[in-house]
Amino acid sequence: MTWDSLLEAKPDKAVVYTRVSSIAQTKRGDGLASQETRCRDYARYNGLQIVEVFSDDKSGGLIARPGMDAMLAFLQHHRHDPHVVIIDDVSRLARGIKAHIALREAIAEAGGILRSPSIEFSDDADSELTEYIRATVSQHQRRKNAEQTLNRMKARLSGGFWVFQRPVGYRFQKSEGAGKIIVRDEPLASIVQEALEGYASGRFQSQAEVVRFLEGFPAYPRDRHGAVRQQRVKDLLTRIVYAGYIDYAPWGVSMVKGRHEPLINLETFERIQERLTGKPVAALRKDTRADFPLRGFVLCGDCESPLSAYWARSRTGKKHPYYQCHNRSCCSFRKTIRRDELEGAFSGLLQTMQPTKNLFEIAKAMFNDAWEQRRTQTAAVARSVKQEVAAIEKQTDKLLTQIVETSSPTVMKAFEAKIDKLERQKLIAFDRAASIDTPKRSFRELFEPAMLFLASPCKLWDSGQSEMQRLVLKLAFAERLAYCRNEGFRTPEMTLPFKVLVAIGGAGMKMAHRGGFEPPTPRFVVWCSIQLSYRCRRLLRGG
Repeated sequence: MTWDSLLEAKPDKAVVYTRVSSIAQTKRGDGLASQETRCRDYARYNGLQIVEVFSDDKSGGLIARPGMDAMLAFLQHHRHDPHVVIIDDVSRLARGIKAHIALREAIAEAGGILRSPSIEFSDDADSELTEYIRATVSQHQRRKNAEQTLNRMKARLSGGFWVFQRPVGYRFQKSEGAGKIIVRDEPLASIVQEALEGYASGRFQSQAEVVRFLEGFPAYPRDRHGAVRQQRVKDLLTRIVYAGYIDYAPWGVSMVKGRHEPLINLETFERIQERLTGKPVAALRKDTRADFPLRGFVLCGDCESPLSAYWARSRTGKKHPYYQCHNRSCCSFRKTIRRDELEGAFSGLLQTMQPTKNLFEIAKAMFNDAWEQRRTQTAAVARSVKQEVAAIEKQTDKLLTQIVETSSPTVMKAFEAKIDKLERQKLIAFDRAASIDTPKRSFRELFEPAMLFLASPCKLWDSGQSEMQRLVLKLAFAERLAYCRNEGFRTPEMTLPFKVLVAIGGAGMKMAHRGGFEPPTPRFVVWCSIQLSYRCRRLLRGG
C-alpha cells in the first residue's frame, strides 16, 4: 500500500506512540503522560478514535524497542483496516536521521499513517525536506547533548567528583555548591573498610577468605544468583576510589584527590596491590569446622605437611576423631593422632604463653609508657614526612629540567615514568602525613580489648567458636605449628606481643653475678664492684 493510498483511505482509528530516553523521564513533566495527553487532544480534534497506546522508555535507534515492535505487529495484524499513528514530535520517533527513515518506512509497510501535532507528514518534496531537516536537527541535538554531558562529567571527574555508578559502600548525596557527591553508606562502608584493611594486613590470606567474610553480611549486595563472586571482590580490591583518589585513564584523569571521604588510606591501598601481584596464597579450607579447629594449621613434625582430620567409625558404630598426615612419602603417612591428644597439647601450649597477673600488669605498664612515648614522636615523624616530600619534589624538578633539555623520545618516556612514580610516592607521603595525628582516645580505650586477649588467649580458644579460634591462631602464632607424634609441639614462632611477654617474664634469663658471664679482667671487676658499692651506699642513704 503506497503513502498516497494510505492518505486516501481516511481511517477513523488511531494508535499513539510515546517514547522517552530513560525510565527517570517517565516521572517528569516531559514524560510519557504529557506526550499521550497531547496526542489524545490531536485525535479528538481530528475525529480519531484511539484504540491502543504503545510506549518505550529507552534511548537508541532500532534496537531494544518493545513498544515499537508491538505497535508494528499490531498494525500488521490490522493491515486491512489502516490506523493512524500519532506521535508528539519527530524526535519521539527517533533522534537520528537513519533510524527515522527506517522507522517511517516500517510504519508505512505495516499499514500505518504517521501524523503529529508538531509537523505535517506528506509525500511531496517540500514536506519530506522539512521532515528530514527536523530529524537532522533532532540528531544534532542528541549528539550535542551527549557531548555536553560527557564534557561536564570529565570536568567534574577532574575536579575530584565521582560521576559513575556509586561504588559499594557509598551513596550519592546532594551537597550545597558541589552537586552530588558520594558519602559513606553504612553499614556497607564499614563492611568494605574491614574487608580492605583485613586483606592488606594479612588477616584474610586470600581473596576467597574475603568472599566468605562478605558472605557473612546479608546487607552486602549479591548478584542475581544470590552469590558474592570472586571477580567482584577483585574489583573491590583494585578500586583506588576507596583510598580517596580518582584515576580514569580513558579520560586522561590520573591520581586526582577525591572530594569524598576515603575508607582506607593510600598506603593501605598500595599494600593491597602488592599482595595482589605477589605470590598467591592457598585459601583457607571452606569446610574447616569446629570439629577440627587445628586442621590445616598444624604441620606434621616429620614432613611439615598440613595435617588432615577425619572421623573414624569403629565396629560398634561409634565415631572417633583423629588427625593424620596424608603425605605418602612421609614416614608418618596415615599414622593417626587422637584429637584429644593433639588439641590437649595445644591447650597446654597456650597455657604456657599466658602470663601471670603480676607479669601482665608490668607488661601493661610498659606498653602504656611506650604508647606515651609514641605520642611524643608524632611531631618528629611529621617533620620527616615533610622532608621526604621536599626531597621528592626536588627530584621531580630535576627530572623535568632534564626532559626539557633532551630530544630523545625514549629518554623522555623513561623520565615521564620516573616522574609518575615519584608523584605516586609523594601522594602516599601526603596521605601518611594526613594520618599522623594525636589519638582522640586514651590508651585504655584503644588497647583494652587487645590486652584482654594477651592476658588470656585460652578463654577465646575454649569458647569453641570457629571465628574466635581462627583469630587466636592468627594473633598468637607467626607461623604454623609442627607436631611430632612422640615429642609434641616444637618450639612455636610466636607473634611480637607474646615474644615481648616471654622476654619480660625472664624465659632463658638469669641474674648476672658481679663478674658477668665471661672471665673478667681483675681491674674491670674491682672497678665495677667499687662503683656498684658506692652507688648502693648512696641509694641506701637516700643520697
